[in-house]
Amino acid sequence: MIRILFIGDIVGRPGRDKIAAWVGRLREKHRLDFVIANAENAAAGAGITGAIAKTLLGQGIDAITLGDHTWDQRGWEHEIDDFERVCRPANLPESCPGREHLILEKNGFRLAVFTVLGRTYLNMKGECPFRKADEKLRETVEADQADAAMVEIHAEATSEKIALGWHLDGRALGVFGTHTHVPTADAEIRPKGTAYITDVGMTGPYHSVLGRQVEPVVGRFLDGMPRRFGVADEDVRLCSVLAEYDPDQKRCTKCERIEIK
Repeated sequence: MIRILFIGDIVGRPGRDKIAAWVGRLREKHRLDFVIANAENAAAGAGITGAIAKTLLGQGIDAITLGDHTWDQRGWEHEIDDFERVCRPANLPESCPGREHLILEKNGFRLAVFTVLGRTYLNMKGECPFRKADEKLRETVEADQADAAMVEIHAEATSEKIALGWHLDGRALGVFGTHTHVPTADAEIRPKGTAYITDVGMTGPYHSVLGRQVEPVVGRFLDGMPRRFGVADEDVRLCSVLAEYDPDQKRCTKCERIEIK
């Protein structure tokens, strides 16, 4: 079996500290082959830096994916190409720096990893995520550049995530949703063998509003006045999904949430 752990949006220092404390233990306990994490909120809750990416990759994470906050930190656009295990959303314009997909390998098994951004309710518009996912599968698995593919759908609308999960059933090892920071209770294996969850949930502080301090966010909803939304620091959790893949059957046999409170 190939065991893959996908970790949901890492938020700020609290999320990074949780990664430092737990990824090594999770790798050992579950005999993980690959650990992949979305880290687009790792720098103060918005974006990522080269220094943070280097630290996370040195703490047992094999690959980092990103989302609509990819370019939030100044200068990251000049650093991203230096990181061979970091990919930005595949359906951003081709002129954007960074890799559209990654190929990870362990013990002869090659895993393609890529992210597509949803288009419903997101300001950061990209190409059609469905067509881009098809294209990436043709370039990797179908071209014999990888044995299987893990797809992240970073999107606001649950319907868009669910639809992509059905669209890729039997063609992707897993389709894992991120972005909304709230874990969903629908981890499952689709009929043709693809592991699926609508949202993995964030790795960060849950005594918060999506990782931000409660009071300023509530205040903004009440009166509309601008406030600084600092990253919260209580009830920090690591949220992830574990998928087990059988290369002989070419299907997943397990898909379950792992949440460290």
